[in-house]
Amino acid sequence: MAMGRPKTSLVLDREICEQLESFAHSRSLPAGLVRRAKIILLSAEGNTNVEIAQQLETSKNTVSLWRRRFLAQGIAGLYDELRPGRPRPISDERIAQLVRKTLKTKPKAGTHWSIRQIAAETGLSKSTVHRIWQAFGLQPHRQRHFKLSNDPFFVEKVRDIVGLYLNPPENAVVLCVDEKSGIQALERTQPMLPLGLGYVEGVTHDYRRHGTTTLFAALDTANGKVLTQCRPRHRHQDCPFSERLRRTCRRI
Repeated sequence: MAMGRPKTSLVLDREICEQLESFAHSRSLPAGLVRRAKIILLSAEGNTNVEIAQQLETSKNTVSLWRRRFLAQGIAGLYDELRPGRPRPISDERIAQLVRKTLKTKPKAGTHWSIRQIAAETGLSKSTVHRIWQAFGLQPHRQRHFKLSNDPFFVEKVRDIVGLYLNPPENAVVLCVDEKSGIQALERTQPMLPLGLGYVEGVTHDYRRHGTTTLFAALDTANGKVLTQCRPRHRHQDCPFSERLRRTCRRI
């Protein structure tokens, strides 16, 4: 029987074996690196190149290549080598400057950067800015609100209010009066979480008032007028539309 070229024995120490096991079971690493880790682990168990190729649905030459690379360079040999090609037109420093500008500054007339604004400011194309923002998960135009009401009857109140619109009682009229308290003097109960790499700006729903006026506003649906009044205190007795609402309800 013809004998093939003998393989170099492949023995893994405990630390390298654990690292390869973590690679082989990872769901976040590139699929190619996961497969190469499995090739080395199966090879260390004594499987032939043909058996490994059949099990992992690849070619015998591929198994042989990564086995040789591992024997020569260790785990570092399992990573892709840099391929020749057109050099990147944008340096790492310009990318870093764009990311810092997005995270740390704001435009003169706005609360956050748009792709067009920052492209004009930095001299990069809109498509380049879009690709860099996508790569770093930057979304300056979005906010995430991370706090709900702590009212113990919050769910019941939401059901009552939403139910008036979804399933109103017979001969019923829904009247809505809104108020804006703490005009020009709002302070969030928790610090704002700034925009970062991979997550959006975070802001609490609730805030603290600092003794300014309270604006009451209502829409008169009969003629389309907005009724407004400012009051120094924030009580239901101070609502200027209470009497008008009672008269309207009596007429209904």
